[in-house]
Amino acid sequence: MQLMTLSEIRRAAQSGPFSARVHVQVESAAARLTREQKPFCELSLADACDRMTLRVWSDHPAYKACSALNSESFIELAGEFSSHSQYGFEAQKWNVRPLTAQEKSELLQGPAELRVKQSADWQFILETVATIGDPRLRALCDAFVKDFGERFRRTAAARNYHHARRGGLVEHTAQMMRVASQIAPLYPQLNIDLIIAGILFHDSGKLWENHYPESGFVMDYDERGELVGHISVGLELVNSLWRKISADHDAWKDLVPPSEDVRLHLLHLIGPHHGEQQFGSPVSPKTPEAMALHYIDNLDARLEMFAAGYTTAKPLAARIFDRVRPLPANLVKPLEKFQGSTAPPKRDDQLF
Repeated sequence: MQLMTLSEIRRAAQSGPFSARVHVQVESAAARLTREQKPFCELSLADACDRMTLRVWSDHPAYKACSALNSESFIELAGEFSSHSQYGFEAQKWNVRPLTAQEKSELLQGPAELRVKQSADWQFILETVATIGDPRLRALCDAFVKDFGERFRRTAAARNYHHARRGGLVEHTAQMMRVASQIAPLYPQLNIDLIIAGILFHDSGKLWENHYPESGFVMDYDERGELVGHISVGLELVNSLWRKISADHDAWKDLVPPSEDVRLHLLHLIGPHHGEQQFGSPVSPKTPEAMALHYIDNLDARLEMFAAGYTTAKPLAARIFDRVRPLPANLVKPLEKFQGSTAPPKRDDQLF
C-alpha cells in the first residue's frame, strides 16, 4: 500500500475511493454527533504540507483508540480513503498504529522534495542579503538571520491562506526576493537594498504569530502575536535589533543617507505591507519601495492560492473549480503554454 502525503490523498480522493497509507500528527480528536445523533470521532490531522479532518464512526473497530489520541500522537493510517459530499474525508477498512521514532523523525523533516526546495530558498535568502550594499541594512539582516534563523525556518507565512505550512515563510520570502531582483532594473528609482531588507523583515512578526515547534506540526497561539499582531511585532523587532547593532558602529553617523532615515524607511516597509488600513496596516504605502513591496507580497500570496486551489478546490465543471477564499471568484484552469503545432507540416501542394 503506497505511502502518501495528505495533499496527495486530497487530490486522489477527487477521483473516488482508493487505498493508501499516510503518516501524520494528530492535532486533536474530538467526540461529535451527526444531526441524526450518530456519534463519531473527528480527527484533525497534519503533516508538513497540509491538514485534513477525518471522521471515524462509532461502529469502527478503531473508534475507541482514535478517541484517545491527542497532539502528542504520531500515527500511520492505512486503509481506503474517500471524500463524502456531506461529511468530508472518510476512511474505511483501515487500521491505525503509532509511528516509530525513525518514522516520526522523517515526518517532521517533510517530503524530500519540500526539504530540497526550502533549503534552496533559505540559501537564496542568505545570498541575496549578502548583496545588500548599505552596511546598516546588511548588518541588520545578518543579525536577524543569525539570532532567529532556525525559528524563521519553522514558521508558516499564514495559518490558512498561503504558504500555510512549516517553512512556508522561507518559500514566500525567497520568492518575493526573486521578484524584486527582477523588477528593480526596470525601475531604477527603487532602492533595492531597502526593498530586500524590507522583504526579509515584512513578516518577521510571524515568527511569533505563526511559529511551529521543533517537535510537531501543531501551531500554537502566542500571546504576543495575539495581543500585538505580526506587523507591530516586526516593527518592535527591527527597532530592537537596530539599537543593538548601531551601538557598535560609530562610523555610521557619517554615512549618507543618514542612519535615522534608513531606519524610518525600513519601518515604513513593514507597517503598510498589507496595503490598506482595513486589512491591518497602520498606515498606507507612501514611498515607491513600500508600494512595490506590497504588490510583490500580494502577487506571490495570490498566485500560491491559485496553485493550491487547483489541487484542493471542488470541481464544478470541466476546467472550473469552486472559489478559494480570499480569492474573489471561482477558479478557472489557466491556458496552457504555447507548444507549437502537433500536426505534421503541410506540403506546398496540400490545400487542406
